Amino acid sequence: MKVVAFAASSSKNSINKKLIIYTVGLLENVDVEVLDLNDYELPLFSVDREAQIGHPERAKAFFDKIGQSDFLIISFAEHNASYTAAYKNLFDWCSRIDSKVFQNKPMILLSTSPGARGGSSVLSTAVSSAPHFGGRVKASLSIPSFNENFDLASGCITNPEIQSQIMKALESLTSEVD
Repeated sequence: MKVVAFAASSSKNSINKKLIIYTVGLLENVDVEVLDLNDYELPLFSVDREAQIGHPERAKAFFDKIGQSDFLIISFAEHNASYTAAYKNLFDWCSRIDSKVFQNKPMILLSTSPGARGGSSVLSTAVSSAPHFGGRVKASLSIPSFNENFDLASGCITNPEIQSQIMKALESLTSEVD
């Protein structure tokens, strides 16, 4: 089974990327590829630009990575209660290749932030919209107060309840294989 995972952020110090790396590190006997949105930077989407340049190669490459996966794990950073501009732009380009961007892949959706809501607004949006774009959400989890629940030195979740919730979300991988 191949899992493609990424943080929906372009920050080089993204706490959502730290969460992704931690989460996929819990998986055993699974081929994992962690994508970096910075490798897929694109011009700002517009229909005029699309008419001018078509579908950029980086958008096609990202879309193909999703297509090559068996399962997706995405952790959403929240900017003003919504997606980051980097993710939304890449998503918009990919949706022009095929509106079913997630290509009927099962997925785990996560979010975190330094605040007590843990990016829950963007996660709610992602969970409700994913099915419209070909995503099958198997589990979702918002992790609040990242800096209080994650040890940067060890790269691990320190809160046993959150650890348990992550493990339960990852069980959806097993149920997908059975």
